[in-house]
Amino acid sequence: MATVGIDLGNAYSRVGVWINDDVEIIVNKWGNRTTPSYVAFTDTGILIGELAKNQIYRNPYNTVFDIYRLIGRNYNDSNIQLNLKHWPFRVIEKNEKPYVCIKYKGEEKDFAPEEILSMILVEMKETAETFLSTQVKNIVITVPSCFNHSQRQAVKVAGLIAGLNVIRIIVGSTAASIAYGLNKITTREKCIVLIIDLGGGTCNVSLLDIRNEIYEVMAVSGNNHLGGKDFDNRLVNHFVQEFKSKFKKDLSSNERALCHLREHCERAKCILSTSTHAFIEIAYLFEDINFYTSLTRTKFEELNQDLFQPIMKLIEKVFQDSEINKNHVGEVVLVGGSTRIPKIQRMISEFFNYKELNKSINLDEAAVYGATVQAAILSGKFSGKLRDFLLLDATALSLGIETLGGTFMPFVKRNTIIPAKKSEIISTNFDDQPNILIRVYEGERTQTRDNNFLGKFELSGIHPAPKDVPQIEVAFTIDANGILIVSAVDKSTDRSSEITIEGRLSKEEIEHMVTKTKKYHAERCKVL
Repeated sequence: MATVGIDLGNAYSRVGVWINDDVEIIVNKWGNRTTPSYVAFTDTGILIGELAKNQIYRNPYNTVFDIYRLIGRNYNDSNIQLNLKHWPFRVIEKNEKPYVCIKYKGEEKDFAPEEILSMILVEMKETAETFLSTQVKNIVITVPSCFNHSQRQAVKVAGLIAGLNVIRIIVGSTAASIAYGLNKITTREKCIVLIIDLGGGTCNVSLLDIRNEIYEVMAVSGNNHLGGKDFDNRLVNHFVQEFKSKFKKDLSSNERALCHLREHCERAKCILSTSTHAFIEIAYLFEDINFYTSLTRTKFEELNQDLFQPIMKLIEKVFQDSEINKNHVGEVVLVGGSTRIPKIQRMISEFFNYKELNKSINLDEAAVYGATVQAAILSGKFSGKLRDFLLLDATALSLGIETLGGTFMPFVKRNTIIPAKKSEIISTNFDDQPNILIRVYEGERTQTRDNNFLGKFELSGIHPAPKDVPQIEVAFTIDANGILIVSAVDKSTDRSSEITIEGRLSKEEIEHMVTKTKKYHAERCKVL
């Protein structure tokens, strides 16, 4: 039974395995090392990857993508509401959670984001199993650095639904540092490395101290609503207006036309990384109208300038959090397809006083390389290159509790190396208070209403006493897998209570999704 690494991207996914003391990136059934993160529902079955993406023009309302922008969020999340206008598929609210609503075999069906993600994971699992001729059960999977606890737990649930055991979640940019370190660092001296990972849907930044094969994460920052697809959307909006101006026709309500235009905008964006001009020619884009236009690199940069600027803010943030001077950075490593954009490279280089940027590792495969290395280590492979390797990961967000007045009291600060345990003594707010309700949150805001609620539990049976007298020890314990246990102990009686923070879905909901997904997978196999 094999263990593999999966880079599950918002736009594309990849899978790798450790063979012969090195990483092997596995090609899919179409001979490609990347698989589009798309799922399509048709009258005959379910399509995943290339087949799903290639038919989006014919079936835009039932083709799902951008799943990382949905998973682990509430329906009313501002990021989801912002994306609704860009998605051709419907997203509805069920129990405050987002569900994708599609038509499958003539019937309307609702799918949780975890279910959609599980289908992509099944595709990656089967790709690996075909190559290895053995069953794959355990995986290490990448996520954006800004994913909160709920989102990470949702990814684990997706793995469970897919019949997989997610043994470790690793930040994509941190995983990329492993690819850089194993292949480039030849000295055993200290080296501070900044990894900037800008992909199709997210921007992740990791600052690491690499020394003696020990990779210590000093700080991470990220934005899971910033990437190549956001640049594409700017181009789509621009050309929708141009089309309207030229032909007095509005494309914005025609999803098929928008899908065609979006594909050509993506191509133009890629061309502009190596050329100063790109041409767009789309026959019969809308009502038999041929659309021919062009785009300069300067215009592309102008349309996206306000999206490029937040990248620099994320870089500044890791230096603020780590209290490291940017001049102490030995290497600035670029990862992710969107770092090919010349303007972004110039902005980063200027920030580091025109330092030469490191583009030596494969921009598209660095994250899956690192995930695969971590998978190999966790499965017990310590020979060769991996003999002395150790990754010390860190928390992405602060963890704490709510105190009187809705104030957030942090226990585990963001960028704390994990595993970690932190405890504090709290007390009652009122005389003779018999119990305390512990409400657990994560985030950086001073008021809990602005942070992410994780769960709650109660410690009861507190002996009558004036307020502030009882000594209640609250402890946060977080392991290397990000599993969080919060406990409370009354020091005078040893009476205790605790909670293990799970995902948003109940066990019953997860079991239902597992059964449901097996059924759809069986139907898909019949079609294929």
